[in-house]
Amino acid sequence: MWPLRFAIFFLLRGRGGGPSHTMARITAEQEVENLSGLSTNPEKDIFVVRENGTTCLMAEFAAKFIVPYDVWASNYVDLITEQADISLTRGAEVKGHCGHNESELQVFWVDRAYALKMLFVKESRNASKGPEATWRLSKVQFVYDSSEKTHFKDAVSAGKHTANSHRLSALVTPAGKSYECQAQQSISLASSDPQKTVTMILSAVHIQPFDIISDFVFSEEHKCPVDEREQLEETLPLILGLILGLVIVVTLAIYHIHHKMTANQVQIPRDRSQYKHMG
Repeated sequence: MWPLRFAIFFLLRGRGGGPSHTMARITAEQEVENLSGLSTNPEKDIFVVRENGTTCLMAEFAAKFIVPYDVWASNYVDLITEQADISLTRGAEVKGHCGHNESELQVFWVDRAYALKMLFVKESRNASKGPEATWRLSKVQFVYDSSEKTHFKDAVSAGKHTANSHRLSALVTPAGKSYECQAQQSISLASSDPQKTVTMILSAVHIQPFDIISDFVFSEEHKCPVDEREQLEETLPLILGLILGLVIVVTLAIYHIHHKMTANQVQIPRDRSQYKHMG
């Protein structure tokens, strides 16, 4: 399915492109492309980083940010906290770069009022079976402008704020595989707006920032534990039903065979006086 989608994309791009995608050339060797128009999920974005004509980072996800901010109460003395729900929208500007052990994706939207930076690292550690390489999401930074009127209404101390993750180790995946998770995942970000915590909610995630073998094609998926548990919960009743049905069939078969065997046997009378009539 993926190769077909991207073949359509390149055909459109060869004809002059269209509003469904955005491409930015960062250097002569690097391209970053927003292919969100190819997604059937209107809330999901698709970003691709290519270097030297080869895909080196692919990311699909839906992202929403829950941002608390202060407004004046009706008495103009007290402060009350409101909440802005900011979703990553289509048509976003995207930048990124790939490295051997570190890759980065940056996304900007609403005239750069909002910016998301995701840093991925690949590292090795010694395990019982020998060296083991994994990659993970190591840092998230979200910059938002509370003077932007679409999501913020009369915010006190309106202006640019930065929210950062702290000691983050998320989306941990074996090297050479992509990370996939349909379930929602929350990441807390500490804001420069005093005593405020921004929550980043990711869903429908499919990301691979390293070791992509085929152009525009994810490697084997490493599913998140939540998805695996939900899949098990969905299939367990089916498995139990099949086992129960098999037990019933086997029981009926044994009963039928036993009944047939006993029906063909000579019945020995319990009254010994009837023995003389046998034979």
